[in-house]
Amino acid sequence: MTAPPSPDAPPLGVRVPKRRGVELSLLVGAVLLSVLGYAEVGLARNGAVPPDAARYGAGLGLLALVAHLAVRFRAPYADPLLLPIAVLLNGLGLVLIYRLDLETPHDRAAAPQLVWSTLGVALFIVVVLLLRDHRTLQGYAYVSVAAALALMILPIFFPAVNGARIWIRIGGLSFQPGEFAKILLAVFFAAYLAANRHALAYTGRRFRQLRFPTWRVLGPIVAIWVLSVGVLVLERDLGTSLLFFGLFVIMLYVATGRTGWIAIGLVLASAGAFLIGSVEPHVHSRVEDWLDPFASIRAGEGPGQLAQSLFSFAAGGMLGTGLGLGHSVLIGFATKSDFILATAGEELGLLGLTALFVLYALLVGRGFQAGLSLRDAFGRLLATGLASIVALQVFVIAGGVMGLIPLTGMAMPFLAQGGSSVVTNWMIVALLIRVSDSARAPLPEAADTGPVAPVREGVR
Repeated sequence: MTAPPSPDAPPLGVRVPKRRGVELSLLVGAVLLSVLGYAEVGLARNGAVPPDAARYGAGLGLLALVAHLAVRFRAPYADPLLLPIAVLLNGLGLVLIYRLDLETPHDRAAAPQLVWSTLGVALFIVVVLLLRDHRTLQGYAYVSVAAALALMILPIFFPAVNGARIWIRIGGLSFQPGEFAKILLAVFFAAYLAANRHALAYTGRRFRQLRFPTWRVLGPIVAIWVLSVGVLVLERDLGTSLLFFGLFVIMLYVATGRTGWIAIGLVLASAGAFLIGSVEPHVHSRVEDWLDPFASIRAGEGPGQLAQSLFSFAAGGMLGTGLGLGHSVLIGFATKSDFILATAGEELGLLGLTALFVLYALLVGRGFQAGLSLRDAFGRLLATGLASIVALQVFVIAGGVMGLIPLTGMAMPFLAQGGSSVVTNWMIVALLIRVSDSARAPLPEAADTGPVAPVREGVR
């Protein structure tokens, strides 16, 4: 008996190109660009190519090759752009951190970042090899949300770092649990909204053009979201709070198709930002710095971080000063993390910065495309949520360091120093690889294997 078609596969008989050769070619280009950037930093600073440039290129190339082989054998129809973009962004991030290490010999971060990147690629390979179908995650919705809440609550019991309780430090090892929680919450939101999307969209009371679902349907997910954001506000992790809020609103909009949720989300976000910015001293100081970044200069106290960041972007001009020739280290604290985009803007210029944003746009766009190509609601929502996480992070961080919105402490995906962040982003790319493979894979050959049970879309 012929097995029924998968709901997210192309029609039988349609030959879909695998494009793994394209992916391999792009990976070679990504590794070469990263090595050239590394060499340019050495030439600019010391007049010679760094002696370990070949070792750096070989290491990055080996990681890229192993990841490519995992995709080739386990997800042969995956989008060929996702992995090369991740490798290029990660490689450029290592170059920028190494460049800043030369200015701060007492605080080396490139070597630990390379270790974390290796761990991220290893977890990428594990996800691609072991997760054969993204719909498997739908059955672990409540396990995911329980683990996410536990990870977010755990830092409360550890000392605050720079005014925020978002880190867990055990000996010399530290990581940020909230980074992993965002993936788990995306899985939960996708599973719950997929199971209840019809009730959310077509039941409940109507007010003008917006229909409000019954509390029985909307209540559980709102309670989880409020609890998550409340814990993060208590820990003063306001950047992640904003990300979770945006993720919740976007996925609710995608599940229901009601544009009114976007309007409500913007109103609530504005009201919450105004309230927290008024009563929380740390946030209030950042709002004041955003409104007038040059106030400290007029007061004779010298430029603050945001002012120095703006000076770096201005100094870069159109073509940049060249890798290794900027002065973004004057930003001081968080130069390698929150403000690493300022280094890119100064030394790569507007053209280089635009290229970086195009890479992020391609990564997010291909994630959205993979979701739109699926017919199962869970996969569509999961891909949208994961791509939205990257998009929101880039918007919040880039807007903060450029003075467009108040600064929030988050890490630029793949570029910035931060082990938890780079590992999490590699896991996001792995899940997008799996989703895109399901979206593009052709139907299997007809086989006499008997009837196949349909995949349940419920949450258990």
